[in-house]
Amino acid sequence: MRTTTPYRLGLALAAGTGLLLVLLSGAVGIVGAGGEADRPYLAVLAVLVLGSVVARLRPGGMAWALAATALAQGIATAVALATLPAGVEPSVLDAIGITLGFMALFGAAAWLFSRADTAGRTQRPGGAVSW
Repeated sequence: MRTTTPYRLGLALAAGTGLLLVLLSGAVGIVGAGGEADRPYLAVLAVLVLGSVVARLRPGGMAWALAATALAQGIATAVALATLPAGVEPSVLDAIGITLGFMALFGAAAWLFSRADTAGRTQRPGGAVSW
């Protein structure tokens, strides 16, 4: 597999966004003040890691894995807001804004991987596509 610039940028963006998610949900908190209210975001990281393993870091599979990760981010916020522990007062607008930001970053990484997948294909004479 030949790594291209979109592939490298997508990998860096996905890893950086995952790291930012860990830091933000663990230290600061997305829904609450960190801790129990932010546990659903662990599922987002699980989707990211498992999707990357299943895709074997190939660009086409990584595009799908990161699209699923962006979707999981939105679902995790909905679950976190719906199952708040007693005494936690969330800022719903802040949580939604942060979630949309993470979804945009994971979506941008998915787009970069799809570009890398398209760039990795070459057209042979006769119309056959080779990888």
